[in-house]
Amino acid sequence: MPRRVVITGLGVVTALGRTLESFWSGLCEGKSGIAPLTLFDTTAFKVHFGGQVHGWEPEALFGTKEARRLDRFAQFAMIAAEGAVADSGIDFSMFPPEKNGVLIGSGIGGLSEFETQHAIMMERGPSRISPFTIPKLMVNAGSGHVSIRWGLQGPCSAVATACASAANAIGDSFRLIQSGLADVMITGGSEAAITHMGLGGFAALRALSTRNDDPTRASRPFDRDRDGFVLSEGAGVLILEEESLARKRGARIYAELLGYGMSADGTHITAPDEEGRGAARAMTLCLTDARRDPHDVDYINAHGTSTELGDLAETKAMKSVFGPQASKLQVSSTKSQLGHLLGASGGVELIASALAIQSNVLPPTINLDNPGEGCDLDYIPNVARETRVDHVMSNSFGFGGHNASLLIGRYTP
Repeated sequence: MPRRVVITGLGVVTALGRTLESFWSGLCEGKSGIAPLTLFDTTAFKVHFGGQVHGWEPEALFGTKEARRLDRFAQFAMIAAEGAVADSGIDFSMFPPEKNGVLIGSGIGGLSEFETQHAIMMERGPSRISPFTIPKLMVNAGSGHVSIRWGLQGPCSAVATACASAANAIGDSFRLIQSGLADVMITGGSEAAITHMGLGGFAALRALSTRNDDPTRASRPFDRDRDGFVLSEGAGVLILEEESLARKRGARIYAELLGYGMSADGTHITAPDEEGRGAARAMTLCLTDARRDPHDVDYINAHGTSTELGDLAETKAMKSVFGPQASKLQVSSTKSQLGHLLGASGGVELIASALAIQSNVLPPTINLDNPGEGCDLDYIPNVARETRVDHVMSNSFGFGGHNASLLIGRYTP
């Protein structure tokens, strides 16, 4: 039998805050973290707002020397990991270092560093490129720095599957612990793509909302008037442990990770399969892996990006998988409040899912005033809901046709 895997630590960096308390209370109160961007002048851009992490002071967090060696996405990963480790109370010396690992995903990695150094090269020549360029922009920089911080010598990798990156990283970490290749994994995702190229590139794709006059209402998953997603940044990192070892050290257990499913659409590089067939396959595989039936799922933290095609395809997928049970499902998209953290979204959303089980509260889908055509499930509109929550599925779907679903459940020894 595969070993059991539990969640013992949570750490976040989001537009709603950098503590679990501010993050969770903000979600439950229906607050929006979306605001005008201040990272750079957006005057020439089609979109002027996003889910920015405000008040970020790298030198105060890392010191001047270390801050210069870390791209913003790796900084987010480090601080979220610090929060998760502290929350778990784990002492890594209790475990063989080769059984402690890291797997942190990112869809894009160090885009800011790439842009900065490209500008330097074009203006001052290649001899002026920083020697830190490659170590800062590589997608695995988050995982590498986290492993160095705690001297972890077990499995260490990174996943880059666009907006499914964090979910795939968590699922792969789950498998490593199940199989005995690791006892503890620091896992999740981090992203810092609110840059000139990031904002301009997604706007050029016509993927972003252009509701510049009302940013807090721009992200509106499943709503009739949705017009694209809101670009956000941040990180969500979790501590996964083998269950008996976590219990032995007296760890607080948020939830048990029960199942993982992944698939590809195999149809288009950016658009989802219109019938949600790939997404449905990931959810079905996840349920099978967890040995659970559709009626066991109380709540789905949806991918729900606020795009016309994506929200409808995910709704069709849920109906396909859950059948008659779909009408009883409780579903919400926390992207309505946080925006879309791209490769970090699956980590942040699984943290919200674990907190939902702990608190028996389901965060709402804000800005859902008039459900769009075909979007006719219970999306918990605008107001959080208190209810018993035993099983939660979290969905993440990315460009390239990547689909990942995770199922967690209330822990019972």
